[in-house]
Formats: sequence, structure tokens, C-alpha cells
Amino acid sequence: MSLPADEPVMLDVSPDLFEELYEHAPCGYLSTDADGRIVRANQTFAAWIGRSRDALLGTSLPELLAVGSQLFYETRYQPVLQLQGEVREAAFTFLHADGTALSALVNSTKVEAANDRAAEIRIAVFDSTQRRDYERELLNARRAAELSETRVRVLQEASRAFGASATEEVLALALADTMRRAFSATTSAVLILDAEGSLELVAGTYPLHGILPTDDRTPELVAVGDAQLVLIAQRSADSFAALDQAMLSARVGALCAAPLVVDGLAVGAVITTFARPRDFDPDFIELQETLARQAAQTLSRLRLQRELVRLALYDPLTGLASRVLVERSLEHAFASSRRNGRGVALMLVDLDGFKAVNDELGHSTGDAVLKEVAARLSEIVREDDVVGRFGGDEFLVVCQDVDESAAMLVADRIVAAMHPDFDSVASGIRITVSVGVGYYLPTNGPAPTSETLFRVADAAMYASKDAGKDRVTIERL
Repeated sequence: MSLPADEPVMLDVSPDLFEELYEHAPCGYLSTDADGRIVRANQTFAAWIGRSRDALLGTSLPELLAVGSQLFYETRYQPVLQLQGEVREAAFTFLHADGTALSALVNSTKVEAANDRAAEIRIAVFDSTQRRDYERELLNARRAAELSETRVRVLQEASRAFGASATEEVLALALADTMRRAFSATTSAVLILDAEGSLELVAGTYPLHGILPTDDRTPELVAVGDAQLVLIAQRSADSFAALDQAMLSARVGALCAAPLVVDGLAVGAVITTFARPRDFDPDFIELQETLARQAAQTLSRLRLQRELVRLALYDPLTGLASRVLVERSLEHAFASSRRNGRGVALMLVDLDGFKAVNDELGHSTGDAVLKEVAARLSEIVREDDVVGRFGGDEFLVVCQDVDESAAMLVADRIVAAMHPDFDSVASGIRITVSVGVGYYLPTNGPAPTSETLFRVADAAMYASKDAGKDRVTIERL
């Protein structure tokens, strides 16, 4: 049945309804006197803080608040309420009877005294726990996004800096600088194991370097020995002997040592120090390990490149210069010859009777002979001469800034150096050398190519063999 449009709708406004609305409203209602003592409170508010209404009556409102909210109540809420007569969305933390906290927003209105009614403060309390949790989640999400952005930027900058490093020293400088800036560290340093197994400070500053006892319990040595991150959040670290005193004297409050691991082995460490104690959270640890791992990968690449260069320029068996390096040395000798007018000699040294050593005694003995020949050659040539292995049982010697008589003197010493018995073969097996010398003097014409001088030395070497071996033949350009 519909009502006429102009007929008013009658609502139930009985006192019982108003009482129900007050007591069980979706927010807390309470009133206090001018001194802040509760004179009324609804069931909703009483239930929220786990107290009965009878227990609330006469209670001072600040007694229901956490310490920080009590301070806010006295210093901010009350003065504003007295001056303006109302306060909106004041954030308070109420304490439940069981000690848990209730985050709430409070609207308050001051009602002045009238007739027989005393002045009072009417307060509506809204549960903001979910809102605070949501805001906290938003704040955490924002911080996580900022940390993620910072992490990405640090890793990108590190990747560019590490990738542009052509040597271990440049890489170490880039790593130390990256670590210091990424973590706002007081100092940072990179230490690398040297050939003797000692950690050498390559880049940066490490305040404890050299003042800690040289035992295996220093942070950097533990990081390298265990290939694990070492974190010291504050002094009095019982793990390391004398560390507390050293950190105190060096004004180091906290320290992190991250190992640099190449092919499963720690070859160094990057150290960051801080003036004050600090917590190392998971984000710090993850970024430290990532940067150390990224730097170690670059270090591995640099060492591989260095090894490839070494293999290209040096004979792996004897350690002498390869033909490539000998050719470079010749080009350098030719340039020097043009400047000072002195001669260049290329000597081709071929072993006599070496085939019999391989056939009768085996290739391992042959390799031992080649190493001994290389050692004898290196001992008797001049300091600036370059000794190389051409391949098989042939060796090369480059003498720059040399006249013909000096070149022949070096060649004769080479022949004589092979006369003593070799330690690697039984006595009775005689090994000699046939030496061919290609000699160039600038006054005789333009500088030849390295290939041309090699052909001249090769022809001279075969002339020595044809003449009976164990001798020197010189051919001039």
C-alpha cells in the first residue's frame, strides 16, 4: 500500500531507539567533564577497551591512553580544545584492559554550561586500526619500492663501472667506491690474495689493516677462509681476538667483510666499516653479496683475459716469449735501430740430436730438456735480450743495439752453454745446438720485416748444421 505523496512519513523516535543508537553505535561515544573525567560512555567504547561502563565512570581519560598519547593530550589536544572548542581527527592510542593497543581517531566538542547542566566534552571515537595498518602497509610498500629503486640504480652503476675496468686495480677502485656510496659507509677497501697467500690492500681505506694480529681470526681472513659474509654489528665481538680494542682505537663501530669468490674459491674480500654500531638487515646483506658476486665475476673475466694474453705471448712449457712476442720485440728493436744507428741480431737456435731424446727417452724427458735449454739461454744472454721459443726444439734470441762482434759473442756463449751434460738425460747422450744469426745494420739499407730477418737467420742455422753442427753461422742484410 503506497502513501500519498504529500503525506509525511512518521518515524519511530521513541527514547528506546535513541538509547539503542547511542549504546551500540558503530563508534565509541563518551563524555567527560571539564577536567577530563568520564561521565558517560556507550557500550561500544567500553567493549573496545575491555572495561565495563561502571569502571569507566570517573576515570580520567588520559589514564586510558598510551604514554605518547598522554603527552599529545596534555600538550596539543587540551590547548586546542580550550581555544577552539573542538578538535577533529586527533590520533590517539587507547590501551585495552589486556594491554593491547587500540588506534583511534577522536572528534571532540566542548559544550558550555547551561541552566543546571555543567560544561562537558562530548567525544566520538573511531577505530582506525585497519586504517593505520593500511597506512603502515602503504608506507612499507613505498619504502620497499624506494629500496628496490635504489638497489637497481646501485647495481646498474656498478655494472657500468665494473664492466669498464681493464685491470684488477681499476676494478678494485670501482668496487671500493661503489660499496662506500651504496651503504653510506665510513670507509671501504678491497683486499686481494697475493702469490704468497697474503691479503694485500689494493684499493680504498681499511682502518684495521696492519693493526690486527696476523692470525686466522681477523674478519677479512675469516671471510676469505670460509667464503662467507662476516658481519660485526658492534664492538665486543668475542669471535675475534683483540678485535674490540682495535675497533675502538680505529673508531670503527661496525664492520662487514664480503668475500670475492672466483671459481668456488675466495680470492679476496671487500670491507665496509661504519663509525657507529648498526643493524645489518636482509636488504643490506643481499646487496652486499650481490655487489661482491658481480665484482668477482668481473675479476674472473679479467684473470681469464690475462691468462689468454699470457698464453698468446709466452710459451706454456718453458715460459719463454712466444713467436708473437718475439716479433713485437723485433719491431721495437728495428725502431730503436733507426734512432741510434746500431745493429739488430736475430738468432735461431736449433737443438742437435733432440729427436733421439724423444724417441729413446720419451716426451716427458724431452720436455725436461727443453726447459733446461730455456733456463741456460736465459742465464747467458744480455739483460735486454729477448729469449723465445719458436716451437718444437727451436729457440729465438733477439739482441737489439748490438754490433756484429757482440752478437757473435752472445751466439758463441749459447753454443758453449749447451756443452755440459743435461740433468734430465743420462750421461753419454750429447745435446748441442746449431745457431744461425741474421744481422741487420741500418747503414746497409732500410729495416727489413721480422719475417725477412727470420728467413736470413733460418738459412744461417741450416748452414751451421751442414757445416757439422755445434757452431754459429752469421748472415748479414
